[in-house]
Amino acid sequence: MEFDLPDEHRMIRDTVREFCEEEIEPIAQEIEDEHRFPEEIFAQLGELDVMGVPISEEYGGLGGDTLMYAVVAEELGRVSGSVALSYVAHTSLASKPLELFGTEEQKERWLRPLAEGEYLGGWALTEPGSGSDASDMDTRAVKEGDEWVLNGTKQFITNANVAGSVLVKAVTDPEAGYDGISTFIVDPETDDGFEVTTVWDKMGLNASPTCEISLDDVRVPEDRLLGEVGEGWNQTKKTLDGGRISIAAISTGLAQGAYEHAHAYSKEREQFGKPICKFDAIRDKLVDMHRKTERARLLAHKAACRYDNGQSVTKESALAKLDASEAARKVAEDAVQVLGGYGYTTDFAPQRFYRDAKLMEIGEGTSEIQHLVIGRELGL
Repeated sequence: MEFDLPDEHRMIRDTVREFCEEEIEPIAQEIEDEHRFPEEIFAQLGELDVMGVPISEEYGGLGGDTLMYAVVAEELGRVSGSVALSYVAHTSLASKPLELFGTEEQKERWLRPLAEGEYLGGWALTEPGSGSDASDMDTRAVKEGDEWVLNGTKQFITNANVAGSVLVKAVTDPEAGYDGISTFIVDPETDDGFEVTTVWDKMGLNASPTCEISLDDVRVPEDRLLGEVGEGWNQTKKTLDGGRISIAAISTGLAQGAYEHAHAYSKEREQFGKPICKFDAIRDKLVDMHRKTERARLLAHKAACRYDNGQSVTKESALAKLDASEAARKVAEDAVQVLGGYGYTTDFAPQRFYRDAKLMEIGEGTSEIQHLVIGRELGL
């Protein structure tokens, strides 16, 4: 069992880390305050050739594995949860399904520009009334001649207002349950009837757009069906296995970033004539923060490695996501506490990590859903 990253992965990590510290960290709070999606950052990530890390080189990607992708997501999360969230939604939700389930023509037309960083992608599953029961959807797709006509509303869709393509889940057979859901590729620019109706203000992650979209008689040709009719829910489960690894990686990055800020502050801040890290209460808190972060990273890397080995990761990805997301929130909260009053101000980063971390316990399935998934995998 090898715990050190391979040389290639370490090289990519160091390159992305340098970019994050030089280009993203200085503006991380600014883009949050302005609720501004940083297009320039994603253009630069495209130039670094990391917008398609786990996508085959044949289709414009880097040809890396899931572990390499998790390392990149962690580094982004270490400085900006918003950048990391838009990045993983683009990669694991909008791009990877095209590689896994698309035809050669679909991969050339829709996957290549995503992997090469020409534009971002989105993935539209959740609806206003669905929540944790993601399969309970009202969006419908009806076949009319050689077209599909889509109608419905999708909620909490990352990147929808900046996306060049969106994968939309819709019911094609209302009587078939899970087997009646299909996936369609929608072009927000050219498909009439696609409209972003709301861009939500949120507790955190405000530089990553979260949208409500309306589909009003959106007509797409039959070659926009991803896979076969009725395969949408199985595609979703496979996609979420990878997506939960993504959230585990971001969460690990958020925890790492929060820990580093608290660690540095504790060595500089003095009370009663010595650095506060020398007091048991602060030292023990920092040790626990480090422990939680290391545990989250190990679980995330384990799930990523199993995914790359072609093994089942339903339990492992849920466990990694559950543990890492809770670790991120707890570590970030402790970081705010270590900084005291300063930690509550926007002049210091821990408050941003704290607000960003909370979504990690909600997105890609809540912590309660992860308990359900893990319990089923354990036969409970």
